[in-house]
Amino acid sequence: MNYSNNLQSAKQLDERDPLRKFRDEFVGTDSNLIYLNGNSLGRLPKKTKDVLKNVIENEWGDKLIRSWNEVWFNKAQKIGNKIATLIGARSGEVLVSDSTSVNLYKLILAALKANPNKTKIVSDVFNFPSDLYIIQGIIDQFPTKYKLELISSSDGISIDFDDVKNVIDKNTALVLLSHVAFKSGFLYDMEKTTIFAHEQGAMILWDLSHSVGAIPIDLNKCGVDFAVGCTYKYLNGGPGSPAFLYVNKDLIEKCDSPIWGWFGEKSPFEFNLNYKPSESINKFLVGTPQVLSLSAIEPAVEILVDAGIEEIRKKNLGLSDLFVRLVKEELDGFGFQIVSPLEKNKRGSHISISHNEAYRITKAMIDESIKDFSVIADFRDPDIIRFGFSALYNSFEEIYRTVEKIKFIVAENLYANYSIERNNVT
Repeated sequence: MNYSNNLQSAKQLDERDPLRKFRDEFVGTDSNLIYLNGNSLGRLPKKTKDVLKNVIENEWGDKLIRSWNEVWFNKAQKIGNKIATLIGARSGEVLVSDSTSVNLYKLILAALKANPNKTKIVSDVFNFPSDLYIIQGIIDQFPTKYKLELISSSDGISIDFDDVKNVIDKNTALVLLSHVAFKSGFLYDMEKTTIFAHEQGAMILWDLSHSVGAIPIDLNKCGVDFAVGCTYKYLNGGPGSPAFLYVNKDLIEKCDSPIWGWFGEKSPFEFNLNYKPSESINKFLVGTPQVLSLSAIEPAVEILVDAGIEEIRKKNLGLSDLFVRLVKEELDGFGFQIVSPLEKNKRGSHISISHNEAYRITKAMIDESIKDFSVIADFRDPDIIRFGFSALYNSFEEIYRTVEKIKFIVAENLYANYSIERNNVT
C-alpha cells in the first residue's frame, strides 16, 4: 500500500466529515497521541473543566448547602432524562446513581422478586465478568433456589440466535446480557432477543456499557424491561463516574428495590422511621448522589445529543470498516486475526485483533519513540488488542497511522524489547 496516497485520502475523508468540529470539544494536548481506547475511558470534554470549576467554586464554595435546593437535589433525574434521549427511553425511566454493579444488583433482585415462580437466570459466556459475579453473589444468597446458565459461542466471536433459544425457556426468570460484548464487540439484536425472552415469560436486563453513546438504542421500541450502563466510556463522564439504570415505566410500580436507602424514600426529608418507597423511579436511588461526579457527565451527553447518534454510528462504522480493511491488507502474514464480527450490523464500535504477542505489541504501540507518535489501545487476556473508535474525536487519518505503526512494530520485531510482565491495569 502506498501510505502517502492513502494518508491523503484519509485526510480528505476527515475534511468531509460532518462531525469533525466536535473533535475540538475535547481535551487533546498531545498532538502525537492517537487515542483508541474510548471504549474503556472516554476523553475529557473541555466544557467539563468549566462545569466542575463552577460546581466547586460557586455551588459548593459559595452557596454551600443552599445548592441542594437550587441545583443538586434532582441532578440524578435531570441527567438521567438526557441519557434517556440516547437510549430510546421516556422521561422518568432513567436515573444516574451508584455503580454499574450496584445497579445490576438492584435490578436483578427486583426482577427476580417480580417473577417469583421461576428459578433460572440466563446470561452468556461473553458477558462482562462483573455482571456474572453479581449474579453469582445473588445466587449464593439463595443457594437452593436459583441457578445460572450461560449461552455458549461456537466461534468465540458471536452468539447464534439458535443457541439463545436453546437456553432461554419457560423456567427462566431473568435474562441478563451485554448489548455489545466487551471483548469481541459482538452486537446482539436487542429487539429479537427481548421478544423471545418475553415469549418464554422471562424478564430481560441489558447492560449498555459498551453501546450507549456509540450506537442507536431504542429500549421502548424493543420492549426492554431493565437496563444499566456506565458513563465513563462513550459518555465521557470521567474515571469511575456514576452509572445509570433504566426501568420501563410499566414496571416501576410493580418492582421494588432491594436496597432501601434514604433518597429512595417517598419523602426523605420527613425522616420517617419506617421506610415508604418512592412511587417513581426514585425508589432505585440509595444514598446521597455523588454531586461532583454527576456534574462531570452532563457536558459530554449534551455533545452526543447535539452530534446525533445516527451520525455517530455512521462515522464509527466508517472508522472500523477502514481499520478492518487495513488489517487484512497490511497485517496479513504477521500473525494477526480479527476476532470481531465482520458484518457491521453485528458489531459495536470496537474491533479486536489477536496475536500471540498482543501484550507486548500493545506496550510498543504506546512508545512515542517508535514512529514519533503513541497509540493507546488496550489488551485483554489472553491475546487480544481492542481498538475503540469514537466518532467525536477520532479521525480517519489516525486509523491509517495506527496500522502503519503496528506493521512496523511487528515487521521489525520491536515488541521483543518490552517485558511480558503485566501492569496492574491492561
